[in-house]
Amino acid sequence: MTSPPPGDLAPWVALSLIPGLGVRTLDRLLDAFGSLAAILDAPPDALMAVPRVGPKTAAAIRAVDLARTRADIARWQASGIAILLHTGADYPAALKALDDPPPVLFRRGATLPQDDRAIAVVGTRRPSAPARELASRLAGELAARGWTVVSGLASGIDTAAHRGALDAGGRTLAVLGSGLGAIYPAHNARLAARIADSGALFCETHPEAAPNSPVLVARNRLISGLCHAVIVVEAGAQSGSLHAARFAGQQGRIVFAVDSPAPGNRQLIANGARPLALDGDSLNGLP
Repeated sequence: MTSPPPGDLAPWVALSLIPGLGVRTLDRLLDAFGSLAAILDAPPDALMAVPRVGPKTAAAIRAVDLARTRADIARWQASGIAILLHTGADYPAALKALDDPPPVLFRRGATLPQDDRAIAVVGTRRPSAPARELASRLAGELAARGWTVVSGLASGIDTAAHRGALDAGGRTLAVLGSGLGAIYPAHNARLAARIADSGALFCETHPEAAPNSPVLVARNRLISGLCHAVIVVEAGAQSGSLHAARFAGQQGRIVFAVDSPAPGNRQLIANGARPLALDGDSLNGLP
């Protein structure tokens, strides 16, 4: 993918925020038209000649308002949101290596080189009390060993994992299924601020977007993509954390599931996840 002119973020941001227009489709458009300006000027029929560009995507490209996007970018940057291009040096290297990274990523806070050594701790939004306590303890032990803990800021296990890492003085990263200016769930706004102060929040959607199911599912590929491994603490049969485990397997990451009766955990272990035993040291069994 070609780099944009210095400071010219608006075309990249505007195109990247079109639903379904990812890195691979954007690359095909650049191959076909040669530049972002030419893509934005192309007639609908020419756009739809590019694989994976249908009438809705073509119409959205034609409807791009760069002046409005530039005003949005100025407002977001003034509020402390950084805009990371897939081609940039500050874009997480682990995500850049994925097959389908976001062309543009939004970040509040900062990442450090040590965040390359990360493990995800995820699970159900409605955990049992022992699982909630275990998630906090696991995250604290990982942080004490120098790992950055990644999760999704959801209620339940995610919240416990972020808090456990922070309370241990460690680093944690959160990948949101909403915009950085629309924290979800709202009751985690204070936790999100703590994370941004000593880690980072990420989203790939419009920074003012409310959560929606496709984004909540898709962000799991970024949670797993940032990490060497994913630990599922407790999951029901339909838990969203199973998406993180599925993406982790596709990405070649290690998947651990706490050895418990939870149906999602039993399903993961039956499908090849490494069981994590609950005996003394919570991290017994991790490499």
